[in-house]
Amino acid sequence: MKILGIGNAIVDVICKVEDNFIKKNNLTKGLMKLFFNEIEFTNLLSNLKIEKTISGGSVANSIVGLSQLGNKVGFIGKISDDTFGIKYEDGLKKENVNFFYTRKKEILPTGTCLILITPDSERTMCTFLGTAGKINKNDLDVEAIKKSDLIFLEGYLWDEGDPKEAFEEAINLSNKTAMSLSDKFCVDRHKSNFLDLVKNKLDLVFANEAEIMSLIDAKKFDEVILFGKQIKKHLIITRGGKGAVSIYNNEIVEIDAKKDLKIVDLTGADDTTSKFLAISLKLSFSKPTKSNCLRDSSIIAFFKFPWWYFFLDIKIYTNIFPLLVEVGTLSLSLNFISLWAAPEGIIGKTFSALSTHISASTGPR
Repeated sequence: MKILGIGNAIVDVICKVEDNFIKKNNLTKGLMKLFFNEIEFTNLLSNLKIEKTISGGSVANSIVGLSQLGNKVGFIGKISDDTFGIKYEDGLKKENVNFFYTRKKEILPTGTCLILITPDSERTMCTFLGTAGKINKNDLDVEAIKKSDLIFLEGYLWDEGDPKEAFEEAINLSNKTAMSLSDKFCVDRHKSNFLDLVKNKLDLVFANEAEIMSLIDAKKFDEVILFGKQIKKHLIITRGGKGAVSIYNNEIVEIDAKKDLKIVDLTGADDTTSKFLAISLKLSFSKPTKSNCLRDSSIIAFFKFPWWYFFLDIKIYTNIFPLLVEVGTLSLSLNFISLWAAPEGIIGKTFSALSTHISASTGPR
């Protein structure tokens, strides 16, 4: 198996609401609220009409995207033997993702994220981690980790106690490890631990500009570039409207963001852009240098899946684990792609530009 994701197993529950529902329930539009009270969360859910449910979570979103691009992938995440747990496992199976966890009845229910979409297409999220946040090292499939070329972890999963032990055990067992810093809140909460991981234990790191600058207490982005060169690890950093940057040793590759895009829905944009594509195309950790660039094209490809499309603006570099993408009769071996994910139509999401700071832990891929 090429890539194994380990993260919070969260069922995304998509609901359409009016603006007054957001105000009535004291939610902040466009942001995520983490619920700790199961009863409070259940009461909120009971007042909603569910449009669809999707097997989500930050890493799981990326893993599904990789599967849809033809990669052999797997996922480990803790769920309970309940209605949402069954939906979660079935959802991954439908996406050809190997699920390495035996579902059983837990004290807490399966983790759930309510994605409330208002008429202006903005998302407000309410998350109850449930049993997802209780993962421990006994939940890990040791053989699956050892047989994977690379494992992909999320910062959301890191927490003191059992989750942290599971996290560290997975790294120790892995061949190569990638990790997303996930959120500035996670970075600020676990700064010393995350800094040690980035410097000493990870091969590939994903972050947005705010996360990486907070991690190293940088005042200017030039300090991030210098840091990336010094640690000699591969950093992929999204910068909102300023695009994205790849730092590998002394090689810097900058990718501009598309301008004047019509943003319809930002759900899961960060999960399905820089992260999973770079993992898919970067297993060898070769240098993504400009000198290796075959072309910076404007080839447009449509890949139709059961309920959404990929709209690809392809950036191609060589010397990387090849991914074969067919565009009509044209076959391309790709290294790096900026992706726009589009549920039920084309929407603009380019390399997480304009969405990195908004996209949270879950969402449709």
